[in-house]
Amino acid sequence: MRNIIIIAILLLFCATLLPADSIPVYFGTYTPKDGLSQGIYRSTLDRLSGELSEPVLVAKTPNPSFLAIHSSGNYLYAVSESGRSGAVSAFAIDPESGVLQLLNTQSSGGNGPCFVNMTQDGKFVLVANYGSGSASVIPIEPDGHLAAPTGFMQHSGSSVNKQRQEGPHAHSINPSPDDRFVIVADLGLDKLMIYQLDHTTGILTPNTPAFATVKLGGGPRHFSFHPNGKFGYVINELNGTITAFSWQAQSGTLNEIQTVSTLPDAFKGANKCAEICIHPNGKFLYGSNRGHDSIAVYQVDPASGKLTFVEHEMANIKTPRNFNIDPSGNFCLVANMDSDSVIVFRIDLDTGRLTPTDYKIKVGKPVCIRFLP
Repeated sequence: MRNIIIIAILLLFCATLLPADSIPVYFGTYTPKDGLSQGIYRSTLDRLSGELSEPVLVAKTPNPSFLAIHSSGNYLYAVSESGRSGAVSAFAIDPESGVLQLLNTQSSGGNGPCFVNMTQDGKFVLVANYGSGSASVIPIEPDGHLAAPTGFMQHSGSSVNKQRQEGPHAHSINPSPDDRFVIVADLGLDKLMIYQLDHTTGILTPNTPAFATVKLGGGPRHFSFHPNGKFGYVINELNGTITAFSWQAQSGTLNEIQTVSTLPDAFKGANKCAEICIHPNGKFLYGSNRGHDSIAVYQVDPASGKLTFVEHEMANIKTPRNFNIDPSGNFCLVANMDSDSVIVFRIDLDTGRLTPTDYKIKVGKPVCIRFLP
């Protein structure tokens, strides 16, 4: 018994000497001419304390504003949001250093690509082209390279905001939980376009019904499915709201449940919403405000999908273009695009509330945060 106790003490002592559990995190950025940012950066998040290591440039590439990491953890895909002809690049992730090696680049099928995603099974990259208002499907080859695009949809039409909705502007693209459908939020049309995805050919076909709508002038931007697969949520950039939908998986139908404001009643300034995230436990939803400069926090009713407001967190937040929650659900990282920083909040797992930490790193023009699976 005495020997067992001694061994247990030694094991406990050794455990205190081991490096803290950490997870790699990648940052997509805008790359202005002043050189403040040069491409994609990498840091590590200490999953116990929330501390971020100093960021390192891992790929020099123009305007990699949005990223997607393959479920294998071996590949990263980035849009290049510049020029009249949009592009998507494939990178191999070095397992030791995390440095990215360019594999190849494919056309995004339109201009101004602003969002990249992939199907749940990792077979296809999905791209939303904001400038031309279109969506593309690009097959992923076994070695991570991108093949020629197979699916394409060009949107048409407009809505009531003459400055921002003069034409289609696809702003995000999400696969359904079973990969049978693709949802494209089009800011210019006030519609969530719904497409069927053929997994053999990679071709998109309009669903019936072909879309769901939000209030005119809302400007749907980013969309997220609830982990239970029963609900979907879109943040509307132009009118500062979040719309909740029920999701009928068999028919590919979105039905509106509720629309809530992301702003305090007393706020009168200009504001543009940006990102939406659902906590991994499904209990909380978060949305970002640029103008009010806050993260709005809501509780999610598991039965109805309805949202109940919790708080606005504003500490050290400036133009939160993007934010993300680490896989453990303990920390929320916020990308402050206009103050060139990424800050860390601790999440209360009982209430969903955010508590500021002292951890902050300098990243030029950060616009996307992605954790390595």
